[in-house]
Amino acid sequence: MSNSVLVVGGDRLGEIPEKLATAGFSEVLHISGRRESMVKRDIPKNIDMILVLTDFVNHNISTVIKKKAKKQSIPIFFAKRSWNHINEILLKDKNRYMKTSV
Repeated sequence: MSNSVLVVGGDRLGEIPEKLATAGFSEVLHISGRRESMVKRDIPKNIDMILVLTDFVNHNISTVIKKKAKKQSIPIFFAKRSWNHINEILLKDKNRYMKTSV
């Protein structure tokens, strides 16, 4: 099972990448989402899910990434930069983002 997540927002993630790995994500990519130039970036092709940290992201980037995710049919989640909040959202919608082996 290979699950990758793109985390958008937050200058520093602290232990969030390790906790996402424990939750089953084999790859965690991060963009801070503070600079306007980030709006032009494409979503990497190997991304299975996007997690936007709402309290640490430029509003325009949040809107653009949401549109790009929808266009590419990539599940997108919005959470505060708190592991408890992130975990609550992930547990609630686990079937939307986890790949299952057949």
